[in-house]
Amino acid sequence: MSKVLIVAEHLNGKLNAATAKCVSAAQALSPEAIDILVLAADPASIAAEAAQIAGVAKVIAVANVANANAIAQVQAPQVAALAAGYSHVFGPSTTFGKDLMPCVAALLGVAQVSDLMAVEGSHTFKRPIYAGNAIVTVEAPASQTLVATVRAASWPEAGKGGNASVETASVDVALPSHTRYIGLAAGSSDRPDLQSAKRVVSGGRGVGSEENFRVIYALADKLGAAVGASRAAVDAGYVPNELQVGQTGKIISPELYVAVGISGAIQHLTGIKDAGTIVAINKDGDAPIFEIADIGLVGDLFTILPELEAALA
Repeated sequence: MSKVLIVAEHLNGKLNAATAKCVSAAQALSPEAIDILVLAADPASIAAEAAQIAGVAKVIAVANVANANAIAQVQAPQVAALAAGYSHVFGPSTTFGKDLMPCVAALLGVAQVSDLMAVEGSHTFKRPIYAGNAIVTVEAPASQTLVATVRAASWPEAGKGGNASVETASVDVALPSHTRYIGLAAGSSDRPDLQSAKRVVSGGRGVGSEENFRVIYALADKLGAAVGASRAAVDAGYVPNELQVGQTGKIISPELYVAVGISGAIQHLTGIKDAGTIVAINKDGDAPIFEIADIGLVGDLFTILPELEAALA
């Protein structure tokens, strides 16, 4: 029987929603048990939150000051040591997971499977390739531990209501000193996190300038939405790159995605293919974004957005 260990992603004492999505992926295996590993300086509150996820059997909490910040080279030896006895080790396919899980796989001497989007069997999965234009079925050797990242946009969050036990553990492994934490450079915002938001408003090159991007922020605030952007808008300097949505940015799956002044390059569409309702606003009626949009508005965004805001008010 399969036994799955999920490495929890968290920040500032809060569990990232991607962890619950990893639990959904693990449940598709019908495993004997699903455990969550929390690595932190003080993991108590995070472990308690993880224990409430339905389907989790046990939460393993490792307290170590070295885990105060998520450094892959420091956390990977601990994960690899605790992976003994597990058939699968999962992490989210986020910046955190993409950094950590390859290190874990290397320490275990196995190949990583990336971006799991569907489970076909205990060691057989589907994952996207070619910017999401094709889906490939991959099979990993059943004789070794399977290390994988889970494509969070393809899975729902596992529900609440769990009551898993929380166990503390210590890991006696040598931690490297060649990598150290310097600081975290991140934009501060009261808006929802882009990667986990239920509603997202994104702007593209058609917005025209950093100053004009205020109309995107205004609509997002009316909707209680996160703000995103196309790569063209990021490259033009309208917004910082942490807002980029697409193949080389964030892969998201909001319930509502509003694309404003975005033409719809395939690289951008890769990032929103799992979105619920897609609304496109563009003055070019032939823009590719309209081919995948559920609702399309052809017109000047600087006329349409104020009208939308007035209607929302």
